[in-house]
Amino acid sequence: MNVRYCLLRALLIGVLMGSVSGWTFAASTGKISGKITDASTHEPLIGVSVTVEGTRTGGASDPDGNYFVLNVPPGTYTLHASAVGYRPSTVTNVKVQVDLTTNVDFALTSATVELKDEVVIVAQRPIVQRDLTSSSNKVSADQIKSFPVEDVSGLVNLQAGVVDGHFRGGRSGEVLYLIDGIPVTDAYSGNAGVTAENQSIQELEVISGTFNAEYGEAMSGIVNQVTKEGGEKFAGELSLYTGDYISNHKDLFPHIDKISPRDIYNIQGSLSGPIMPDVSFFVSGRKYYNDGYLYGIRRFNPTDSSNFSSNDPTQWHIGATGDNRFVPMNPEDRITVQGKISVRLFQGDKLRVQALVQNRDFRNYDYRYKYDPNGNYYNFTRGLLASASYTRVFSASTFLEVHTAWFNNKEQSYVYEDPYDPRFPDYTKKLQTSGPAYFTAGAEDLHSHRETRTITLKADIESQMTKEHQVKAGVDAKVHRLWVHNFGIQNDQSTNFIPRPVEFGNSNFAHVILRPLQYAGYLQDKMEFNDLIVNAGIRLDYFDSQGHVIANTVDANGNVIPGQLSLSRPAEFKKAEVEYQISPRIGLAFPITDRGVLHVSYGHFFQIPSFDILYLNPAYNINATQAFQVGNPGLKSQRTVAYELGLQQQMSDEIGLDVTAFYKDIRNLIGTEIFDIGNGNKYSLYVNRDYGYVRGFIVSLEKRYSNGFSATLDYTFSIAKGNASDPNAVFLDNQSSPPIESQKQLAPLDWDRRHSLNISATIGPPNDFSISIIGKLGSGLPYTPAFQNQRTGLLNSDNKPVNISVDLYATKYLTVGTTAFNIFAKVYNVFDLKTEINVFSDTGRAGYSLDANYSGAPRGINTIQEYYTRPDFYAAPRQVIIGAGVTL
Repeated sequence: MNVRYCLLRALLIGVLMGSVSGWTFAASTGKISGKITDASTHEPLIGVSVTVEGTRTGGASDPDGNYFVLNVPPGTYTLHASAVGYRPSTVTNVKVQVDLTTNVDFALTSATVELKDEVVIVAQRPIVQRDLTSSSNKVSADQIKSFPVEDVSGLVNLQAGVVDGHFRGGRSGEVLYLIDGIPVTDAYSGNAGVTAENQSIQELEVISGTFNAEYGEAMSGIVNQVTKEGGEKFAGELSLYTGDYISNHKDLFPHIDKISPRDIYNIQGSLSGPIMPDVSFFVSGRKYYNDGYLYGIRRFNPTDSSNFSSNDPTQWHIGATGDNRFVPMNPEDRITVQGKISVRLFQGDKLRVQALVQNRDFRNYDYRYKYDPNGNYYNFTRGLLASASYTRVFSASTFLEVHTAWFNNKEQSYVYEDPYDPRFPDYTKKLQTSGPAYFTAGAEDLHSHRETRTITLKADIESQMTKEHQVKAGVDAKVHRLWVHNFGIQNDQSTNFIPRPVEFGNSNFAHVILRPLQYAGYLQDKMEFNDLIVNAGIRLDYFDSQGHVIANTVDANGNVIPGQLSLSRPAEFKKAEVEYQISPRIGLAFPITDRGVLHVSYGHFFQIPSFDILYLNPAYNINATQAFQVGNPGLKSQRTVAYELGLQQQMSDEIGLDVTAFYKDIRNLIGTEIFDIGNGNKYSLYVNRDYGYVRGFIVSLEKRYSNGFSATLDYTFSIAKGNASDPNAVFLDNQSSPPIESQKQLAPLDWDRRHSLNISATIGPPNDFSISIIGKLGSGLPYTPAFQNQRTGLLNSDNKPVNISVDLYATKYLTVGTTAFNIFAKVYNVFDLKTEINVFSDTGRAGYSLDANYSGAPRGINTIQEYYTRPDFYAAPRQVIIGAGVTL
């Protein structure tokens, strides 16, 4: 189908649907509602005007005294109510949150009563949110400032039910990332392509339970980053800090005792305000660098030559040409620039244009390259989000939003950028050492280049059709362009030892451009009654992979082989079928008292497999001598049915309790199936075969800020089981010698953390001197016991040690006029704990392995004890940061 025709059809459907009923764009605004009465008679007042200070939004009370204000961005506002014959009333500190209703009632006093001109009331955020029908955590800009975290991923991992990016037992890549409602999940990897920096976020919403029909392409959770806009006054922030890792464990972490302010530094700032009447801007930027805590020593270069073949170590030849300098092996260098322009038009209409650019350079630690650090990969990502949205206000109860976005994410990985670079060594260099020995030469030989481009078009409307019914619906279209160019570097006798690219013989090699298509539509109704709130909706998704799958092939004997590759005959292909998915969702909230709400929710959720699985080895290259893998553009969507039951209870004026139980049934997960190509060699094909379930409960306590103190505590118990944690599990099991029999029963998944406890506390006023502490305790993740690569127990039948971490943030403010200065310190891993995040499979500990007694002497420059000392098996040691900032 022609792409242009598909886009026009999607837009036409959106316009037609928008003309029939009320529709909305998801997840970037909230709602204010309430009742206005006469303070003396308690009778409802009609026609009272309610305005939100600093915006052009407002409403008026109906004959029953009820009013509502839609399309309010998250933040803290002042509300004004005024009517003829009554004194105006103002309510300050009104907090609005994404997707929720904030209730503010007014009791107006007659103008004849002797009072001052205006009644001013300071609102308090309710501890119990009566319209919350499923679990959702919202972090405001003020809260983000007080947390010792560096980025969005750090904020997300603070939330109950999240384990290293896994939401309530789901696999990685099952989360939808949004910036101002625009999807920024990279379709190829399933990870966030770009993220907003903490300083530019107005509110972060993390949904780890069931979620409404307006959200698609996620099975486990939603991360919505609502960013700031410019106001009517100029404002700015500038912050900088420097620091380093300061640890006593120098025997474990080489070079950790060398402290330099250049090892970690950060510069970030923002500026906002009016450009002209009705036009405002917000711009922010950040430069962040971290040397990392894992170092190597450049004793060798990739092309060096050594000889350790003799049984007499005195006869070994060591050809080292390195400079013996310490080299960071897990550094990160990130630059982010974001800008937004908002234009207020006639009748409350609004146009917003924004762009976000994020560049990240980093390396992943590989312990084998400790003395040859130049031989490991360098990684580069370049992300760009450009979007525009237009809000058309038809009335106080109905508005339309149209969005268009361009999202581009480019990733590259290589040792040397030029594939003909003479520094590329031949493959035998990595074979110079043997046994438990580090490389003394050699380099990785894969060149990876990938670019994912997504154009998104959305048309949505919201309408408060009656006092009880807030109807939402919407359609969107996504056109992807996937470009992949992966190849290897060959340097051997066949090339006369001159490096050259090679594009055949490896599952990862590809040179292809693909254009998958996605369309979606949803309809949703939020019904708010006195004793019941209902969020009910249904979603329809359509996906066309634009790929081809293996059709029947015929072997040399004329036998038909259904859907398999054959060495003797070329394969035949057919276009992959398109897929439709219908997902019903419903959530109910029952306000049992004014201090307690019970909620229950149920939904079907689905997700298209990531493109790296759909399009792996898209040319179906056959390797006659080595096992290989192929993708499958015909894969069906992965599906989850989720249930949730929860209770919010206000224990006192300052303390709230939240208890949630959840269950997820997960089907159609991606696994692999093994086939024989005809000569005894095998290949794997991705298929929908894996399954699992998750069940557990969360108990949370919140003590709101008062008397200079606030705190939260949450405990999560969770069981996450499945037949495989990795889609490639069956393929990897078949690569072992002898092959491992793959799991046929449910086992704990790799991220199955049974017990998690998070504690956070803030002491002191936020505008003076305050200290924030975050503590996390988690039971050890599972691992599979094995000795000398042979399993000694069932899959994931044992657990790693308990994980504990404590982080601290202290800041002191000084205000001069309208300018606030602050100095601060952040300390991560305050007690410098050696937290074991990975272990040797024969001991279950990170510090020692029985293999050291049986693996023989290394043929290389290291000792056997050094080889089995793995700093990467531990979390980062203590990190200390000192900085200063100014707020205008």
